[in-house]
Amino acid sequence: MSLMSMTGRGTGKAANHLARVEVELSSVNRKQLDLNIVLPRFLSSFESPVHECVRKQLARGRVTGEIRVTWSARAQAAALRVDEALVRAQVAALRATAKKMGLADDLGASLLLQLPEAIVVEHGERDLAGLWPVVAQALEAALAKLLTMRRREGATLARDIRARLKQLGAWTKEIRVRAPAVAATYRENLLKRIAAALPDNSELAEDERLLKEVALFADRADITEELVRLDSHRQQATHLLRTGGVVGRTLDFLVQEMGREINTIGAKANDGDIIRRVIDCKAELERIREQVQNIE
Repeated sequence: MSLMSMTGRGTGKAANHLARVEVELSSVNRKQLDLNIVLPRFLSSFESPVHECVRKQLARGRVTGEIRVTWSARAQAAALRVDEALVRAQVAALRATAKKMGLADDLGASLLLQLPEAIVVEHGERDLAGLWPVVAQALEAALAKLLTMRRREGATLARDIRARLKQLGAWTKEIRVRAPAVAATYRENLLKRIAAALPDNSELAEDERLLKEVALFADRADITEELVRLDSHRQQATHLLRTGGVVGRTLDFLVQEMGREINTIGAKANDGDIIRRVIDCKAELERIREQVQNIE
């Protein structure tokens, strides 16, 4: 299953003897699936099935769109109706006003075209039932193009993140190689400071208090567990990128955990070389985080 971005756009068209339908969809990143698809008022009953079609294809993202319907001339003519009650009321009001103002009563049939809402278009249930297959076809076409774009961008994101995870692994390996020398360096520096302070320190190298101090520091500075967890999270993220599917939230969680381990390594390892690599890892992880925010 391919990895998908949450960014995409798609359009679809379909038609039958009743109408021509055009659907336009676009999506951006969002933690949940958020749908905002505008339908004509007379298609309000289609909102639920339209949303259901989208939910079957998409799991996350803010999806906005519009469905436009152009009725055929035949269907439009068949649905025309004059609201006679409204026309009578409006004509009566006009004649009463004309009489009061002393105007000639020259109202004709052409007036019907000027009266607001006198002529209405009412498509019955049969027309709406016949329209749904066209709406569904146009919607599926738009979703297919949207998904194609999301998959294409998802593949690009996956390549970029894999490369960054590989770099993160290389820097983690450098830290792992450097880590055992931290305690030895600390012991050496401690002896140098003592030597500078005390003239006679020939026996300090074997002093029990010094050995305890070095052992305590080595225990506090041990980053083995953090390195193991960091590498595990990195491997899991790489595996998810390879398997694909709806993995955005899991990847986001793994990035958070990698950041936690890297921060702990930086806090525990009192070593300039390791700190420099920790800074590099943080910068690269932030770039990974930004990319992961766009994955479904």
